[in-house]
Amino acid sequence: MRKILIANPKGGSGKSTLSTHLASWFAWQEANVMLGDLDKQHSSHHWLNLRSEQLPQIARWDIGDDQIARPPKGCQVAVLDTPACFSGSKLKKVLKIVDHVIVPILPSAFDLWASADFFEELAEMKAIRREEVQVGVVGMRVNSRTQTAQQLPEFLKKFDIPLITCIRDTQLYNQTIQRGMTLFDLPQSKTQRDRDEWKPLIEWALKRQ
Repeated sequence: MRKILIANPKGGSGKSTLSTHLASWFAWQEANVMLGDLDKQHSSHHWLNLRSEQLPQIARWDIGDDQIARPPKGCQVAVLDTPACFSGSKLKKVLKIVDHVIVPILPSAFDLWASADFFEELAEMKAIRREEVQVGVVGMRVNSRTQTAQQLPEFLKKFDIPLITCIRDTQLYNQTIQRGMTLFDLPQSKTQRDRDEWKPLIEWALKRQ
């Protein structure tokens, strides 16, 4: 079973976008996928409620923030979306049940500063130190021609964390998410450029330790 945690202490970083898209991609591979949502706003689960029965189905992983448990038996892929300020004891509990942590980051100074403390906290966790859990970063809403986008790889070198890929800013994400869909539910001919951006992340998530 693959268990993927999407986390960043700053709100609006793209956690739900990553969570729903990864769940959708795996569902298209005919995997038994579950999507968990620890955010009180339940954005990911609201997206699930909008999803058409004609699309590959994704099950709801109901996981209480006070009693974090492993995904149910039969689940092949579990993706867990988290709220802002997710850290401390809750983060430590979740790291015991996942094997991948993906951190979405916007390429702005404020977001980089907010992420620094989170990376330092991750580095202190036993599961990370023992390399039982892989950690990677995804740049969100990135314009590769800007100076801030070029600063992101340099920033991550301080923490020895890989930048897996960068996702561009496009209205396709808003247009699909509000219908319970993702780019992977659209024809490949219309989304090839964006699928190419997701490919490194999917390959990274597929790796076994």
